[in-house]
Amino acid sequence: MSSLADRLAAARQAEQAAADADAPQGPDAGAPPTADAASTTPAAAPAAGSSAVAAAARRTAPEPPRKTRLTSQQGDRIEELKQSVHTELLKQLGPQLYDADMDQDQLDQRVRAVLADVLSAQDRPLSSSDRQRVTQEISDDILGYGPIEPYLRDPDVSEVMVNGHKDIWLERKGKLVPAEATFADEAHLRRTIDKIVSRIGRRVDESSPMVDARLPDGSRVNAVVPPLAVDGSALTIRKFAADPLTALDLISFGSLTPQTCDFLEACVRGRLNVIVSGGTGAGKTTTLNVLSSFIPGDERIVTIEDAAELQLKQDHVVRLESRPANIEGKGAVTIRDLVKNSLRMRPDRVIVGEVRDASALDMLQAMNTGHDGSICTLHSNGPRDTLSRMETMVLMAGMDLPMRAIREQVASAVDLIVHQSRLKDGSRRITHITEVERMEGDVITLQDIFVYDASLGFDADGRSLGRLRPTGLRPKFLEKMAYANVTVDPMVFATDRM
Repeated sequence: MSSLADRLAAARQAEQAAADADAPQGPDAGAPPTADAASTTPAAAPAAGSSAVAAAARRTAPEPPRKTRLTSQQGDRIEELKQSVHTELLKQLGPQLYDADMDQDQLDQRVRAVLADVLSAQDRPLSSSDRQRVTQEISDDILGYGPIEPYLRDPDVSEVMVNGHKDIWLERKGKLVPAEATFADEAHLRRTIDKIVSRIGRRVDESSPMVDARLPDGSRVNAVVPPLAVDGSALTIRKFAADPLTALDLISFGSLTPQTCDFLEACVRGRLNVIVSGGTGAGKTTTLNVLSSFIPGDERIVTIEDAAELQLKQDHVVRLESRPANIEGKGAVTIRDLVKNSLRMRPDRVIVGEVRDASALDMLQAMNTGHDGSICTLHSNGPRDTLSRMETMVLMAGMDLPMRAIREQVASAVDLIVHQSRLKDGSRRITHITEVERMEGDVITLQDIFVYDASLGFDADGRSLGRLRPTGLRPKFLEKMAYANVTVDPMVFATDRM
């Protein structure tokens, strides 16, 4: 078998021969035959006619542009080179790629050094840009997650969605856009998924076709493979911000105003029980992280999450993370188990990343048994729906409780609902800051303190100009906050303030 360099040389010679065949031969090659020529060379007439027919066929036959052909051939060469270099690299490094004792930086340097040696030994005619591209793509495939690795490094990309090996979408600055990269095939995508889940001791196959996992940097991963995923494996990665957003960031984005930020900080320091609600991708976890940053540093905080995302700066923080069942279906530790256990850990604050099941009952019990200042998130469409979902999840605990008793628990436990939405322009805004007052008959009374005003419309680029505005109503829990020596400027609630 000839080497790749020989095959590349042969391909270049074939291209040159094709170019010479297409080019005119001599100064008069394109001129029609004259009468004298026809009379002096009658035997050449059939040949000339056939060449004219061939030339006409070449002119009428649809051929791809020469530049496109060369680009396609160059792409094929690079792909062939990548496969060859990748194979040689795996032969040389071998088990070092999976050595648990080797530091990631050392492995990165080792792979790049061997990769440079292998590329030099190949003696391939590559430009510096192509060499850099091959080096980066092979490094991403071996050390990272293949074609989606550049998007995981891009700070403007908040979510990566793979709908089959040829269809990758990104959420960039709140908008969905298609990605230019693709996986080579379904097997390539499955290898990437296996690499992600195997690092945390999970597996995904036909017997367990769905998995929730977490990357080393904290990014959340969900994968679904056939037979559940009809059109090929689906992979969704919600990136974890290495530098968490602060209250000032939310103000600059328009999610909060300075007045509402001061009010929420006072509510947290005043030990109010807060629920952050909203739809998927509305920014609940970011808001929860900002609210948690307002907790004083002299309190013991216990955080409970499915995937550890909260980044608290306080000194006295205990972080707990739930655990799914193992291959045998055993060993699961749920959010509810952790909430129950946290009450024995002498917490001043209990923070739950998301309440989605019967843990709602235990969360209400915690809020009602001296753990004031607890915060959690919950999926819902609005403040009223937040309470309805809380009631439904309490019923999931299997307790045969009357609805009025559940609502009394909710009204007594929850003080404030902060509802967040993702708007059409891709921005994430807090749309309601609502007080939970008391029971009136069988209904829990709610009172909006700040409401998002969308009447200002949109600017020329389609961005919303709305903002949070006070309703003019003062909340009843100001007295509860006063017991914690926290006061709020009454002018915060004035309707004429921006």
